[in-house]
Amino acid sequence: MQEKVVIKKGKKQTVHERFLPGYILVKMIPSNEAIHLIKTTEGIRGFVSNFAKSKYPTPLDQKQAESILEFTKVKQNPVFDTKLSIGDAVKVVEGPFKDFIGKIQDINETKGQATVLLSIFGRETPVQFDILQISKI
Repeated sequence: MQEKVVIKKGKKQTVHERFLPGYILVKMIPSNEAIHLIKTTEGIRGFVSNFAKSKYPTPLDQKQAESILEFTKVKQNPVFDTKLSIGDAVKVVEGPFKDFIGKIQDINETKGQATVLLSIFGRETPVQFDILQISKI
C-alpha cells in the first residue's frame, strides 16, 4: 500500500492506494502441479508472460524481484495527487495574493506546494503556494 494525499472539495484527504493492484508475486519452482494449483484458484486469471499461450509464466530477474520487494518495505512519505502540471494557468483562491492569476513554474508533490509566477509591479515573481491555495483556470 502507498499513501497519497488527494484534494477533494478543497480539503486534503489521505488515501491508501495499492502499489501493484491485481498482481501477486510468487516464488516457486514451476511444475505442472504448482501451475495447475495456481490456475484453479478462484480469482486468478493467469500469469504475466511474454507469450499469450505460454504454458509457464515468465520469471522475473532476481534484481527485479528484489527491487520490488525493497520498494514495498520502504516507508514513503505521502505523495500529493494533483491534477496541476507545470505551465498551467492558475488563480490564487486564498491568502494575500487572492484573485491573482499566474502560471505554475514548479510543483513539489512531496510537500504539496507549487511555485507560481505572478505579475507583481510589472515583473514576474515566483511565489510559493500550498496546492489548496490555487485552482486551475
